[in-house]
Amino acid sequence: MPRLVFLFVLGCFAAQLHAAAAPAGFVKTNGLGFARYGRKFTFLGANLWYGMNLGMSDRSRLLRELDRLSAIGVTNLRVMAATEGPDSEPWRIAPAAQPQPGIYNEKLLRGLDFLLHEMRRRGMTAVVVLGNYWHWSGGFAQYLRWAGKGEIPYPEFDPEAGGGNSQSWSTYWMWLRYNLYTTQFYSTPQAVEYYEKFVRKIVMRRNSVNGILYRRDATIMSWQLANEPAGFLNADNYDAWIARTAKLIKALDPHHLVSSGAMGEVFSFAGVEHVRNTSHKDIDYATLHIWVQNAATYNPQKLEETYPKAIHSLHGLLRTHREFARTLGKPLVLEEFGISRDRNVFQPQTPVTIRDNFYAEVFRYVVESQKSEAPIAGVNFWAWGGEGSPAHVQWQPGDAFTGDPPHEAQGWYSVYATDKTTLAVIAAYSRQLAVASR
Repeated sequence: MPRLVFLFVLGCFAAQLHAAAAPAGFVKTNGLGFARYGRKFTFLGANLWYGMNLGMSDRSRLLRELDRLSAIGVTNLRVMAATEGPDSEPWRIAPAAQPQPGIYNEKLLRGLDFLLHEMRRRGMTAVVVLGNYWHWSGGFAQYLRWAGKGEIPYPEFDPEAGGGNSQSWSTYWMWLRYNLYTTQFYSTPQAVEYYEKFVRKIVMRRNSVNGILYRRDATIMSWQLANEPAGFLNADNYDAWIARTAKLIKALDPHHLVSSGAMGEVFSFAGVEHVRNTSHKDIDYATLHIWVQNAATYNPQKLEETYPKAIHSLHGLLRTHREFARTLGKPLVLEEFGISRDRNVFQPQTPVTIRDNFYAEVFRYVVESQKSEAPIAGVNFWAWGGEGSPAHVQWQPGDAFTGDPPHEAQGWYSVYATDKTTLAVIAAYSRQLAVASR
């Protein structure tokens, strides 16, 4: 074999070996579960979508929040890496990571660097969310606005009614308009191009704090396409977008897991087909979000009548999606669930009896599932509010972040650092899950 040909072949072989060999500590799939360092890997985690923002604006608070979470056994955090559009838009996280197409807020991205670095120091893993179906971070609607699809039809909110989601027909109509607008995203090439450019920006980033390339950082468990993407009346293009985007990410980074971030089949007419959407070869595991109050199954003002229905719905959705996971041969993560404080009162120091019971019900189910052939591989509650406290009914720039997005009543689903009984439930089941997963 000529020398130049031999060197070329050798170089290609070495490149393939480099691409195939993941650094130590990467989370991998193992049938219906996960593995890390050659051992079964399960987690009890939290949603801390605003972690990047704290990494820029209040690093001292971020360190305290990470220490609190570590102390109660939280080992995985689901965090937003994507916020889009001008800060002047209503009900938005501000400042945005991408105020204009292709223009990035480097200070905020360094906040993400700091968050991942500090999580690494604590042995935590991250699910990094790269987009959003909902407008509270800009999301798909903002990409469509940039692509010339007209003004965003924002729903109006009554945060005093059910935490921000009343069940009136006018509310349903507003959400219908928003969904019809937003699902144009999957079939609008310019909007998708803007999104994909941002995906490349994040996946190929080097951490400014520790110098580690994101695609070589085992702190990141998964890249997630978006928060709660759905197809609605554009389901075929939605499914094609999932396959295309997952393939793009795997081409950039073959080591990390990829997930869609979809809710699962929990709402009718959402255009989500769980098995179909999760069956793509570059989607590594299934995701599920259960919201008994948003679905009007549970009404905190009619506790005795509706709470048993909420538990029945919870168990039914978990059983159904575990069977879906068995069909797929892929792990399942319950990455969002929550319930309000007693009687829908949102301020710190108000009772959380129902929440404690509901959390225990969820965590107990996850722990007991480890004994079965279809375990739930991980669970994240929504959401950590920590030492944040509502300054207004809805978030305004300059307010402390809680676990609730800007458009929702602040404190609705937040777990505060002062909720000692809830923290005790989380800590107890974190220990039980660790034992059950051995």
